[in-house]
Amino acid sequence: MDINDLTIIVKKKLLNELNIESISVEDKSFLHKNHSGNIKGKFHLKLIIVSNELKKMNKIQSNKKIYRVLDEELKQYIHSIQISIS
Repeated sequence: MDINDLTIIVKKKLLNELNIESISVEDKSFLHKNHSGNIKGKFHLKLIIVSNELKKMNKIQSNKKIYRVLDEELKQYIHSIQISIS
């Protein structure tokens, strides 16, 4: 899978499953390309989410909710994920 396909899937799944006003997905893989744990085909993503629903939750609850929605992608295509909620 390439990063463009993954970005589309991540946005679509999160928008369909959660109450989100807007979402931006950034590929940060280039920051990790020389790290020992870097695996080809696994991406480092940054999610910037605007959501009143998620904002009301504590960070652990909101992140768990996001991780549940993206479970398959996290297992197969995402090495790390950074989440910013406002």
